[in-house]
Formats: sequence, C-alpha cells, structure tokens
Amino acid sequence: MQEWNELILEQLVWVVIGLVIVVVWLLIWNLLQGSKLRKMRRKYELMMQGSGVEDLESLLIDLKIQQGKIEDSQAEQKNVIDQLLKLVPKQKAKIGMKRYNAFAEQGSELSFSVAFINDEKNGVVITGIYNRDGSYVYAKPLTNGESPHALSPEEVEVIALAAKGE
Repeated sequence: MQEWNELILEQLVWVVIGLVIVVVWLLIWNLLQGSKLRKMRRKYELMMQGSGVEDLESLLIDLKIQQGKIEDSQAEQKNVIDQLLKLVPKQKAKIGMKRYNAFAEQGSELSFSVAFINDEKNGVVITGIYNRDGSYVYAKPLTNGESPHALSPEEVEVIALAAKGE
C-alpha cells in the first residue's frame, strides 16, 4: 500500500499540471466562444433594430404573411392581365384610310373611306361620298373582312390597309 501511495504522489504533480493545462485551455476556449457570441448578438440586435419585432421568429412569421399577401396580389394581377390579353385582339385598333375623288368629272378628293378593324378583321368600314349636290355617309359592318353589303374597290383597299397596320 505504501508503494501505491508513493506512486500516486510521484504522479500527482503531473496529474495536477495536466489538469491545470486542461482548465486553462477550457478558460481560453470559453472566452473565445463568449467573444463570438457577443459579436453574433450585436449583429442580431442590429438586424432586429427598427423592425418593431422582439424576436426573429415573429419577424419571420410577419415576412411569411407579407409574402402570402404579395403572392395573392400577384395572382390577381395575373388574372387581370390574362383577361386583358384575351380582349386585346378584339379591339378595333387597326385603321386604314383613303381619300379619293368619287366622281372623276367633278369635285376634288373630298370622298373618303375609313376601316376600323381588329386582328380578326371584324369591325366597320365608313365611306363618305361627296358631290356638288350633297354628301352621303355609309357604314358597313365587317366580319372576317367581308360585309353583307357590297364593298367598293376603295373600301376593299382600306380594309387591306388596315389589316397591314398602315
């Protein structure tokens, strides 16, 4: 037993030195981790500053709610755009016009024909005929570039001009 006590006493110095080294290393490691934690805390407080929210979880929940509202608004806007894109080809936005002399022996180029059509050539052609006795205006409906009423060569020409987009 005496031998055991002597062995332990001889090794006790090394054990104490080893324990001191471990404690010093743990103290240094603890200080480094505390420093990193303080830096992280400062960044977190800087990030949360002015948000009106106390913690990150509340901030993330608020952001998720706002994202949902934005997605709903975006879906509504997409529906409106889709409806508008369906209406655009139906708009009578293509126009063709020509002035001419309806009666070669008298007057000047006071007669005209104007076509208002959409992409499917649906719309109307309006013709104004002028002579010394009076002025007459005619409107003829168009479906696919054709009319149930007879079209003059000038009216056919302005429909073609409108279809080209000139």
